[in-house]
Amino acid sequence: MNATASLPLYEYVSSAKLPTRWGLFYIHGFVETATQQEHVALSFGQWQADDIVPIRIHSECLTGDALFSTRCDCGAQLEKALQNIVAHGKGVLLYLRQEGRGIGLLNKIRAYKLQDSGMDTVEANEHLGFDADMRDYGICKLMLDKLVVSKVNLMTNNPKKRAALEALGIEVAERTPIDHGITDDNRGYIRTKTEKLGHEFDPHLLK
Repeated sequence: MNATASLPLYEYVSSAKLPTRWGLFYIHGFVETATQQEHVALSFGQWQADDIVPIRIHSECLTGDALFSTRCDCGAQLEKALQNIVAHGKGVLLYLRQEGRGIGLLNKIRAYKLQDSGMDTVEANEHLGFDADMRDYGICKLMLDKLVVSKVNLMTNNPKKRAALEALGIEVAERTPIDHGITDDNRGYIRTKTEKLGHEFDPHLLK
């Protein structure tokens, strides 16, 4: 018998305090055992096991989250999600290291170059030989179980995230849109996400 066959797919590693400009969060580390890919969850406040907990599943975006790019709305959505969690007095942000909808940072830069030449974000990914969205949300189950969250108010415009959580046995009791960070630089990108990937944005914001 292969010894690695019995290893769990995902493992919890450790937790620590994480002071932020919005308040004191706790950061919880997780790892995918097969790839050693690392992910984190940020939790704020306290809740009972059957509470509806506000959460955001956020895929890593170095350019938007850390370098303040306006090619996408990621950084603005991340900041708004953290603000919303603190405003509710409790919540969780799952930060998944799945850059570029799963294609990685350098391939995302290659996709940006193709977008500079006229392709949209879906066409660029597919031209490089990738699916339009390659993300996997399986680790979310371990993260939420560790934090004793089973019922959520999901902050998202992406129905695939809702479907993924429900398939994992997480009850999505509510969904809150997070229409932030729309600029002239990314309006076309967001239209593509709406038209080709099924994201649900207020159409008035895309005019």
